Amino acid sequence: MERSLNWKGVAFLAIVAALLCGAAYWIFTKVSDNIDIFAPGGSTAASIEGSEDTIDVCVVTWGGYAGGQYFNRGFAANAESRFTQEYGINVEFHLNDDVNSSLAAFNSGDCDMHWWTLDSFGTIAKGLVDAGLDPVVVFQSDWSRGGDAIVVGPGISSVADLRGRSVAVAEGTPSHTFLLQMLASAGMSESDVNVTYTTDAIKAGDAFRTGSVDAAVVWSPDDILLPGEVTGASVLVNTRTASHIIADVFFARRDFVEQNRDDVQRLVEGWMRGAAEINTNASAKNEAAQILQAAFALPTLDDAVAMIDNVRLTTYGDNQAFFGIEGSVPKNGAQLYSESNGLFQRNGRSDLVDGAPSWRQISYPGIISSISLSGSEHAGEGQFAFSAADSATANAAAISTRALSVQFATGSATLTPEARATITREFVPTAQAMAGARIRIEGNTDNTGSRTANIALSQRRAQAVADFLADFGFDRNRFVVVGNGPDEPVCGSQDAQCLAQNRRTDFELLSQ
Repeated sequence: MERSLNWKGVAFLAIVAALLCGAAYWIFTKVSDNIDIFAPGGSTAASIEGSEDTIDVCVVTWGGYAGGQYFNRGFAANAESRFTQEYGINVEFHLNDDVNSSLAAFNSGDCDMHWWTLDSFGTIAKGLVDAGLDPVVVFQSDWSRGGDAIVVGPGISSVADLRGRSVAVAEGTPSHTFLLQMLASAGMSESDVNVTYTTDAIKAGDAFRTGSVDAAVVWSPDDILLPGEVTGASVLVNTRTASHIIADVFFARRDFVEQNRDDVQRLVEGWMRGAAEINTNASAKNEAAQILQAAFALPTLDDAVAMIDNVRLTTYGDNQAFFGIEGSVPKNGAQLYSESNGLFQRNGRSDLVDGAPSWRQISYPGIISSISLSGSEHAGEGQFAFSAADSATANAAAISTRALSVQFATGSATLTPEARATITREFVPTAQAMAGARIRIEGNTDNTGSRTANIALSQRRAQAVADFLADFGFDRNRFVVVGNGPDEPVCGSQDAQCLAQNRRTDFELLSQ
């Protein structure tokens, strides 16, 4: 996935048309030298562009910024904008899918605020710091919820099946983060697959389309197109299940924020109000879709609605939780940023994030802290709720399985401190990132002693693990608890090493 060419969530005909019109590729690969970073973006209201007081916001083709564009009543600064009428500020959205020229505009000061995804922000943060820009993340605009996907060929039905297979992914992008997170969910790393790096997600999809690789990390429309074009292809997992991996944020220069703090606060507050209205009001959502349809030249209004539906437009409450101010979220900004950088490092790709500043250095929670919005529409999404699993759901095939040695005293179902530490370190981050997935917890024993007693013991142990995970705020209905006893061994001998391997707890992620 890459926002530099981001039609995620648009019906595939609309996106193909957009591609033919010349959208750009990811990670500083310049496609056109003639993109106008000051393109007005489709506003029909009376323009007031050119005001020295205008806040210039650089964006790409993506539905996750609809809250601000709806509140502005278009992309161009205009007299009908609610930012202008209700807050006395002028806001201009500059649509530019060429990342190179867009970041150059930020560097030169032509762009005051700029988008990025926090999971991959570490790949550009050091460069921004070294250029003397002192970037700070001011607010979150959305979570990706559906447009990013791993498409696989025949014979691949779980992450474990990717072992030894070839996978195409856009290097250093959110697609890369997505792949590393999914491999980690199965106790794997990048070294367990044969990676083909590409410069963008389109090329990753093309490699899969031509049969050059067994799987690819793609975004819409390839998640829709490829299963129909390649015999036996399917979507293994997407960001509806992997719901807290890819988060769009807006950053600015620290001096800009501090010199214009009141205006930046007004911008963010209005944006949050716009997001809340779209989330809760069908008429507001329709109006936002009309703005996106005009700005992106989409064939139908449904295409624009689909773009909005493939994201979670984050509210004031979501942002409070994201910055660790108040409330909870499965994965907050500090966790997402540090864990994503750590994923690259642990997979031998520290070159992509070496020297990246810490979250404390780039986080600027003061704007969100200064805002006060009340009402249920401004509340955070919080932890996901699940209905009780029916039989079909409880027995569904797993996307990924992570086997951990969770220690218990002999005959006991009480978690030891070491076991709690192991679960917290090795599985909780995955459970938070994959907040849309159910978790099946399977207790397993060796075959010494009574089978009946072992099955009952393994059930109690699996339940103890579920109870411990519930302490992290996860809905108890999310868990499917199974006691296999000795019936699912991973090896068959009676030596001590084999018996120890069979005494394990399996954590399985089930797609919703």
